[in-house]
Amino acid sequence: MRAALRHPAAWWALLWVGLMPLAWLVLQTLQDQLGPNPAEALIRATGDWTLRSLCVVLAVSPLRTWLGWPELLRFRRMLGLLVFAYASLHLLCYAWFDMGFDLADTLQDLFKRPFIWLGFSAFVILLALAATSFNRAVRWLGGRRWQLLHRGVYAVAVLAVLHFWWMRAGKQDFDEVLVYACILAVLLGWRVLSFGRRA
Repeated sequence: MRAALRHPAAWWALLWVGLMPLAWLVLQTLQDQLGPNPAEALIRATGDWTLRSLCVVLAVSPLRTWLGWPELLRFRRMLGLLVFAYASLHLLCYAWFDMGFDLADTLQDLFKRPFIWLGFSAFVILLALAATSFNRAVRWLGGRRWQLLHRGVYAVAVLAVLHFWWMRAGKQDFDEVLVYACILAVLLGWRVLSFGRRA
């Protein structure tokens, strides 16, 4: 398995797997199979895949430690950019289908509905992480500052769950929220314990 992870094709294979949900959404859109409310379906699906991708990228370090597979680290940057890609699509679908690209209405909605503000805050952090995800940024910021900045992904995880929870609060439907919250709590809890052991 480790040899397969080191193979150059493994990176491209994982990228293809990560893009398959997007390809499926495009296919469903073209075939008009998104149900009676396609706009809501796209907004919800891109949000779901943002959370799922976030869980995957945060699972890389624990899996590397538990399995003893340092090769997993070579996929972390690409997985992080997939999180940003799905988050960007989620924001785009909201701005397009809900707001009609009306900036004034979007800004008003941003401050009127707290869960929108939480989601946008998470996106701003992701934007900063994506913009500094390249080697040149590491050299420019310095390793320590770069690492400190990229720990912002933990704040993204908290904000994303709160965004999802607040969005579902109106319907009192928290089942999916609890699943994501539990997964992210385990992944973040592992980091807290690891930091405590190192300290």
